[in-house]
This record gives sequence, C-alpha cells and structure tokens, in this order.
Amino acid sequence: MNNFLFHLKHYLIEIVPALFLGFFISGLIYEFISNEWVERNLGKNNFKAIFYATITGTILPICCWGSLPIAVSFYKKGSRLGPILAFLVATPATSVSALLVTYKLLGLKFTIFIFFSVILMGLFIGIIGNRLYFKPKEITPEVCPHCNEVIPHTHKKTFFAHIRSVLKFSFWQMPKEIGIETLLGIVLAAIVATFLPLGLWIKNNLGGFLGYIFALIFGLLMYICATGTVPLVDAFIKQGLNFGAGMTLLLVGPITSYGTILVLKKEFGLKVLAIYLGFISLSALILGYIFSLWVT
Repeated sequence: MNNFLFHLKHYLIEIVPALFLGFFISGLIYEFISNEWVERNLGKNNFKAIFYATITGTILPICCWGSLPIAVSFYKKGSRLGPILAFLVATPATSVSALLVTYKLLGLKFTIFIFFSVILMGLFIGIIGNRLYFKPKEITPEVCPHCNEVIPHTHKKTFFAHIRSVLKFSFWQMPKEIGIETLLGIVLAAIVATFLPLGLWIKNNLGGFLGYIFALIFGLLMYICATGTVPLVDAFIKQGLNFGAGMTLLLVGPITSYGTILVLKKEFGLKVLAIYLGFISLSALILGYIFSLWVT
C-alpha cells in the first residue's frame, strides 16, 4: 500500500499541474476562439486542417493529460475527428524540453528522428480520422450569461466577464466532462507502476525482438511524459534494450495513458479508440525498426 501511495503521489504531482494548464487553455479556447474559426480551420475534411492541428500540437508544451481537455474543447466547437486525433498524437509526444533532453542523453539522431516521426504520425492519424465514419457532435448554441442571447452576437463582455467564463469552463465544466475518467486513469497508472515486475529480466531478455514487444506494452500501460521518458529509455538502453525498441517507447509512452483511453472511448466510441491505439502501436513499431536500421 505504501508503494502504491508513493506512485500515486508521484503521478498526481507530475500530472495535476499539466492537467490544470490544459483545463485553463481549454477555457481560453472556449471563450476566445469562435465556432466559425474552428469550423474554418479544423472542421474541414482536408489536409490543411490536419496540418494545423499537428503543428499546433508540437508547439504546445502540454502532456497527454493536459491535451485531453483542449481536444475536447475543439470537439465541442465543431472540429472534425482527424484534426483532433492528430492533435492528441502530436501534442504530448514532443516538446522543446523533451528534445533538448533527448539530444543531451541520446544524441542528435534520436532527436531528429523522433521530431519528424511525431509530425508524420500526427498527419497520418489525422488523414485516417477524417476517413472514418463518425457523426460529429451536435453543437448546442451558447447563451451569454449576461443577456441570454445566443452567441455570437453584438453584446460585448467586460474583462471580468471573460475571466469568469474562462474559469467556469476550465474548472467546472471540463472536470465534469472528463474528470472521473482522468482520475481513474491516474489511479490505474499508479497500480501498474506498483505491481509491474521488471528487475533483472530487462537486462537479460530485451536485446532483440522482445525489446520491441516490451517497449510497446510498457508504453501502452504506463503514463510517461515526453521529457520523463528520455532518461528511462536511456537507462533501458544501457541495460541492453536495443535502440529501435527505445525509439518505440519514446513514441508510445507519452502519447497513451489510461486517461486518454477512457476519454476517447467516452467521447468518440470504441471503434475510434481501437483504430487510434492500433495505429500508434503499429507505427511506433515500424518507426522503431526503421530507426534501428539507421543507427546500426
């Protein structure tokens, strides 16, 4: 129990600040980005919308937990499925800090390869998402709390009215939407971290093909932020994990979490979730193997 509480505390300390940042950014999006802008830039069934979502995701310094409320807010604004999935892949998989740590610990080849791999994965999952049969969420007209008119309209809010709207959406509506699933995901991650046996088996058995399988399963089961994954992969490689499997873990670990899985299932259904996880798994294995050919 003490070990479980230790891991739970670790995850809460690591995740909650990023989650609050994600909630706050989602509130800013809700308040200041109009439905028309989202529909014009992310609501089209074209490559441009996917590209915008992917590049936006690589720029924002947010983990997968923080990206969830932002993606849901885009969804509520009318974004197509493709850009949302592209955003959910690209946002947590890399950041400036992660790339700098990767360069310092693993070298230039790792850094270059993971950066372009994340963009490639985001673009491809976006294209796949836009070709899935999926009924977009019906957008409920937003009503201004001050004049009870449907937004958009000519009523001008005061600065404090904007702040109230941002905070209400960020820390009341979003926690109600995905809070239970996110909390459950954190608890599950702590359970896995507590009971997953590693030990000397990693050192003795992960030099070949088993390394890829381990990296994939470990990355799917564990939540590891993009920056935090790097020293872990470095340690595994020093213990005998091959470079390709290390790249697979770098790609899978930050993108997937129990929170992502639960929220995707709730908002988009089991079919979309299965395709999302299947694509991430397959592409991470293929890219990891390609990387192993490059570095050897």
